[in-house]
Amino acid sequence: MVEKLVGFFLSLFSGIQSIPLGKEIIVFIISLMPILELRGGLLAASFLGLDPIRSYIISVVGNIIPVPFILWFITSIIDYMRRSKHFSKIAKWLDKKVEKHKEQIEKFGFWGLVLFVGIPLPGTGAWTGCLIAAVLEMDRKKAFLAAMLGIFFASVIMMILSFGVLKFIIS
Repeated sequence: MVEKLVGFFLSLFSGIQSIPLGKEIIVFIISLMPILELRGGLLAASFLGLDPIRSYIISVVGNIIPVPFILWFITSIIDYMRRSKHFSKIAKWLDKKVEKHKEQIEKFGFWGLVLFVGIPLPGTGAWTGCLIAAVLEMDRKKAFLAAMLGIFFASVIMMILSFGVLKFIIS
């Protein structure tokens, strides 16, 4: 699924590739996005033939930028969405997502959040992890640190997959 989404966004942003740093901008934008995050960014970088180290830095920075905003503002946004006629369905979907995964994080606390963010599986990552941490009212500083550690773990795993194993399979 992530590969299809990455492919979609690569084709959507294909015009940007021709400008200076266009490929890097695409990787950065994909890394900012929920669902895709740095997983998608590193896959896109690999598909675009970018340098692994540069791609790593761009993807990690792109994935980190939304974290404090999610931790500090998402609960207010979701509360507004619940009351809104236009956004209530999205709020219900987010509530279900939180409910589905919150037990894992509640059970293990800080390290549960690190693992949730750090294991690059569908439905996990910094966006969802921070959403759950905010709803559970975890200490924001600890949640931020846990998300950073999780992003680091996910980035190492995805670097190996995107630029190691994947390159080997495609070549």
